[in-house]
Amino acid sequence: MDDPEQIVSVSKTGTPLGDLPMSVEVVPRGILDEQGAMSLQDAIRKGNVSGVNYGGTDSKGFTDHFMIRGLQAQTYDDGFSDGDQVNGPMHSLLGVERIEVLKGPGSALLGSGPPGGSINLIHYTPSAQFHWGGDIQAGSFGTVNASGYVTGPTGIDGLDYRVDASAGRSDGYRGLASWNREIRPDLQWKIGDHKVEFSIDAQQYMETPDSYGIIYYKGAPIRNVPFNAKYSTPFANAHGNYLRATLTDEWRVTDYLTINNRLSYMHHTLDFYSNGDSTHAKVKGNAFVGRQLRDQDDSLNTFDYQLEPVWKFSTGSVHHTLLTGFEYLNQDLNSAKTTADLPDISNIFAPVPLETSIASLHFQCAPSHSCQNDHVSANFYSLYATDQVDVTDRFKIRAGVRKDWFGTSLTLNPVPGEPNRTANEGITLVPGNTYTRNDAPTSWSAGMLYKLTPWMTPYFGVSRSYLANFNSENTAFSIGPPESALQYELGIKWSFDDGRYVLNTALFDVKREHVATPYGEDQLAFDSQRTRGGEASFDADLTSNWHVYANFTGQQAHITYSPDTPGAVGTAPQGVPAFMANLWTTYRFSLFGMAGFHTGAGIDYMSRMTNGFANGYDWAPASVIANLQFGYAERHWGADLNIDNVTNQRYFIATNVVGAYLGSPLAAYVRLHADF
Repeated sequence: MDDPEQIVSVSKTGTPLGDLPMSVEVVPRGILDEQGAMSLQDAIRKGNVSGVNYGGTDSKGFTDHFMIRGLQAQTYDDGFSDGDQVNGPMHSLLGVERIEVLKGPGSALLGSGPPGGSINLIHYTPSAQFHWGGDIQAGSFGTVNASGYVTGPTGIDGLDYRVDASAGRSDGYRGLASWNREIRPDLQWKIGDHKVEFSIDAQQYMETPDSYGIIYYKGAPIRNVPFNAKYSTPFANAHGNYLRATLTDEWRVTDYLTINNRLSYMHHTLDFYSNGDSTHAKVKGNAFVGRQLRDQDDSLNTFDYQLEPVWKFSTGSVHHTLLTGFEYLNQDLNSAKTTADLPDISNIFAPVPLETSIASLHFQCAPSHSCQNDHVSANFYSLYATDQVDVTDRFKIRAGVRKDWFGTSLTLNPVPGEPNRTANEGITLVPGNTYTRNDAPTSWSAGMLYKLTPWMTPYFGVSRSYLANFNSENTAFSIGPPESALQYELGIKWSFDDGRYVLNTALFDVKREHVATPYGEDQLAFDSQRTRGGEASFDADLTSNWHVYANFTGQQAHITYSPDTPGAVGTAPQGVPAFMANLWTTYRFSLFGMAGFHTGAGIDYMSRMTNGFANGYDWAPASVIANLQFGYAERHWGADLNIDNVTNQRYFIATNVVGAYLGSPLAAYVRLHADF
């Protein structure tokens, strides 16, 4: 998956992957199709990138929420942020050419960013040659997904188009139904020295939250209950609407100067009923008490403008690719929520939720009932520069610096019964007031690599980042001081036989400061965390027909400082496995004299994960999951059968406060695809 000569967009300097002194992994579309992945969550859960897992603090089990190296990650579409760091949009793989994952702090390039890293979805661009294609996938749990595309010239000189569209639905395992509809038209016009591209991505979706999952009992998810045992309300549902319009202009002024103008507008609404996953809910005897249902409505508008001149020049024999930039980001969020009590479940071993309808529930605001009607507005200004320096053909240096000006305001529109809340540094937030925060942090990164031999390239990198918290889940975080992170990374990139065998290895040490962590009822702890570990990824064509991809991650994540919860020091944060290992291999062969047959197999291992010290320190157990794939493909069409969890193991994909999220049982999907 990792071609050292591949140019990755996340570098912003047009630098080949093998010349970057940092960990960047690429997942191509071909691997995603082999595995039958239909969404970004599918791609991550299949273990395609070392050190990345689904979940983390405030994960609800349906939103796209990921961890890299045990720390929060952010998702981007073609270099533009999702905005909300917790309740952001769902991501399909419609029109996605590849997924790029930058590990570790990326603020010097991408602005306010989480310490774990960045997941960037790169879409196909229009082609000057007419062609079209599509696929349909159907299988277990009433799942049907269909997508198609068409691309080609418009008839106007230099103007090409592409349109991708999809629709799908599923009854879902455990009755977690979902559906989605999406369309993405894209125009690209090459005129003179300009390459102008305009795209619109419009999506509607529905998901069924399962915030309680399988609840903890005596330190682990309760055993000896049926797979479909439900502790969440049967009325949980989430509806989202997503629209992103993007306009870019790549202007090649001269051979040594390219000016990139990039503009994005995103509108995202998310309305959901979801069980309140807090310390209210608990097991008492054989009963599950303190159940609540949250009604939340979010609306987010994001405007992002980036101006990036890229200079190519030499000082003597030293060649430079210098990225300079200015960014203005405006985010405007409205978030309203109220909470209702639910009846207790009297027997946790045979759970029956007793609520009969949403209309029968009383949603309210009170000290014991989460509620808000908040407006958060943020204006971020940034100046930045990154220089990729080719000192020689073998010695590369990369250095970047970014100056940000963060300005955020939080207005608490009064809701009857709403209690005061606590923000950072003991500040009490009183309904009816507006609070502001201004910061001017400086992020930076530096690294170097040396091609010691044609097949071995050691590198070293260090980076500092700052994250201005902005999410609808915890709006009070927005006026806290930015979270900061510092990462040291030492690695070796190995490439043999002209890239036929690629092995990347890295050791890392990431410190995370001033992390806002919820505990208790409407209480925050500001702690520090640290992750130390190592990872390796192997990508090889063992023969012309046999491909193998494998990765391994070992990491120790722990809380290093927590004045509000001193007992947490030394414990692992929520949802961070100590070990992850994944294997995916495919083999192509002939049968009955016909070429084009292929088979694949995968094994995914993840060690146990905690729900966090402040929440009782329960654990979800380790798991080993096996997947199989069989298929046939010729020039224009093909068919595939994917079988997931072939041994039908009960396993967990993420932890939350009072329960763990179950992964899918044995499932099979057939996919037919065509390209002309």
